[in-house]
Amino acid sequence: MFSLSWRYLWARPLSTALNLVLLSLALASMAFVIIVQDQAERAFERDLAGIDVVVGAKGSPMQLILSGVFHIDVPPGNISLTEANRLAQHPQVAQLIPLSLGDNLQGYRIVGTTHAYVEHYGAELAQGALWTAPMQAVLGAQVARHTGLKLGQAFEGAHGLGSGGAVHEATPYLVNGVLAPCGCVLDRLILTATESVWHVHDDMHAGDGMDEVEKAELAEALAADREITLALLRYKTPLAAASFPRFVNQSTSMQAAAPAIEITRLLHMVSVGTQALRAMAVVLLVVAGLSVFIALWNAVRERRDDLAMLRMLGAAPQRVALLLLLEALWLAVLACAGGLLAAHGLVALIGQWLMDSQSLSISGWQWIPAEGWVPLLALGVAVVAASLPVASVYRIDVTQLLNSRSIS
Repeated sequence: MFSLSWRYLWARPLSTALNLVLLSLALASMAFVIIVQDQAERAFERDLAGIDVVVGAKGSPMQLILSGVFHIDVPPGNISLTEANRLAQHPQVAQLIPLSLGDNLQGYRIVGTTHAYVEHYGAELAQGALWTAPMQAVLGAQVARHTGLKLGQAFEGAHGLGSGGAVHEATPYLVNGVLAPCGCVLDRLILTATESVWHVHDDMHAGDGMDEVEKAELAEALAADREITLALLRYKTPLAAASFPRFVNQSTSMQAAAPAIEITRLLHMVSVGTQALRAMAVVLLVVAGLSVFIALWNAVRERRDDLAMLRMLGAAPQRVALLLLLEALWLAVLACAGGLLAAHGLVALIGQWLMDSQSLSISGWQWIPAEGWVPLLALGVAVVAASLPVASVYRIDVTQLLNSRSIS
């Protein structure tokens, strides 16, 4: 029965190919939405893990989260190191991790911070060690792979958070370590001591025309007013979420943004696009189901002689009806395989594009439980589309059919 139904299916290659393409596109669209939504939520949860609030310059809270946690936006400004240290002593704060931005290497951001940033994500070293002095750098796995830098090699950062800025040739970094892949934001960052970022920009502000006394006076002035870009904070108790952000926003010159609130708002805005894609996939499923129904209905009319012969040879009505149902199931199986592969391939391409643009880390080849709905959808469409043709085959009156053929 399986072999005969397969031969019947491909006896009409053009019709079968059209139905297969339509059903595959519909299932691929549905699977694509499921995979991307799951991958994006996983990426957000992975990078946000353990971060209760982000404190930075006043401006857009969303911008603060995107720049400070995911490093895919420009921060609104800098904040005073003195004020940040004062927050670290707040009774509701368990940990404060400072981040200083401003430079990049081939688009990968150089982040001045402390060892606590690496420990927060549980990242491990693949080579070397963490920095022990200014101007030593630790590369994320993606950075090391893309730039080809090795332990002991020197590199110069470029001013700004995007490629194309002025290169700080006078203040090179030395690669002191390489992190193992962690699937988190650290994979695409270059980490160093906060003092390294200050040193690079102190040298930039000094200029070539200043003598040693002027440079010393400038360094003293800069040291008295140190700044960082933002800080990642962890609360001692969840109850702090009710009062601490309000305290920061009202009592300081800084701004506190809650990642959970902002990311929920972002996902809500993005959900409009996912709903549109789902609606398009549903329309394609309906069209594909109608196309399969028409093809099977026409197949019943074309094969009346074959069906009558099968019945004369002793085939039961159930087996003849099953033959037609198996054709629809073959289509469902092929379309399901093609749709899932197409969806994962497209997600992989998008993930590669995001990786090249130093954005979120998305993998196209991770299978998720929610994809189990795709084979069920394919099976459901096939069964519904084949129900009327199968019923008509089951009810065929062989005697009447043979008499009509003999008269004609």
